[in-house]
Amino acid sequence: MRKNLDNAEGDCKLQAANCKLLVNALTFSRLPLIFAWLGFAMAAEYGCGLWATLSAMAALALSGLTDFFDGSLARRWNVVTPLGKMADPLMDKAVYVVVFPSLTWLLLRHEGGEWHSLLMLAFTILYTLRDLWVTFLRSVASLYGAPTGAMWLGKVRTALTFPTAGLVYCCVSFMPLLSGKPGAWLLWACYFAEAAMIVLNAVSFVTYTRVYAPYLKKALERRRDL
Repeated sequence: MRKNLDNAEGDCKLQAANCKLLVNALTFSRLPLIFAWLGFAMAAEYGCGLWATLSAMAALALSGLTDFFDGSLARRWNVVTPLGKMADPLMDKAVYVVVFPSLTWLLLRHEGGEWHSLLMLAFTILYTLRDLWVTFLRSVASLYGAPTGAMWLGKVRTALTFPTAGLVYCCVSFMPLLSGKPGAWLLWACYFAEAAMIVLNAVSFVTYTRVYAPYLKKALERRRDL
């Protein structure tokens, strides 16, 4: 009986280790997938054909799916770890650093895309500043043992980022092939999505600032005492 219990316990530990390995693999796979997107997008831009465009879209979609499944599987299998909590937002930021400047450059290369590229540039700058600010606030809050996990608003922002990036890439890839109303609808859909994400980004900035403001105040008061 004792031996059977030990074997069962060993099987459970092995299963948990395998689950952690799978979840971490999903998290870290986001980086090679987003670089695969970049490679295929550049190949499509320099004339490699529709297969490169479709491959780029598939890589971007898979990258977004890993962001959804790694967290949900970790909670479902009860294998949430400190490493996973730190790695997930890091991979998200790596995606932003690769995708948004690349989309800005791609938009700028296309005729009539100057104004759209300026909007995308503003989008990129605001996204980056928000992430730097929130990282700073979390670092300050961690000095006082405060919880620093992602808020629901941050999760919504991240979840909507991938489809927004995909929509902008579709605009870059297929606008030259569309004319009339379909092309106009696609372009205005991109404008709407980007504007909505800029607003959501601003709301997230304010929300995180309000939540962590007491810890920032403590840090400032502590500094004055030194």
